[in-house]
Amino acid sequence: MYLVHILLPLNDNHGHPHGRDLLRAVADELAERFGGLTAHTRAPAEGLWKESPSDTSRDEIVIYEVMADVLDGAWWREYRRSLEERFCQKQVVVRAQEIRLL
Repeated sequence: MYLVHILLPLNDNHGHPHGRDLLRAVADELAERFGGLTAHTRAPAEGLWKESPSDTSRDEIVIYEVMADVLDGAWWREYRRSLEERFCQKQVVVRAQEIRLL
């Protein structure tokens, strides 16, 4: 079984908030496909990365996670690309890890 995390920015590249409808649509799509979803939305996480030695960029993000029995890499790559378009991002992080339920 796999745990997949999708890190989504709350704001576009100009600092304007993405509409709740966009985030809700992604949550609904994932819940429909995987039978459930956990959304970490109460206290947005902050992403930091270095654009250059003197320039640090920041994003507030929410994290959606789903569990999947099989990891369909081709589907996830295409879905990530669609998220990048919808959220106007160079890259949306989608990461997966193999898990064992106890």
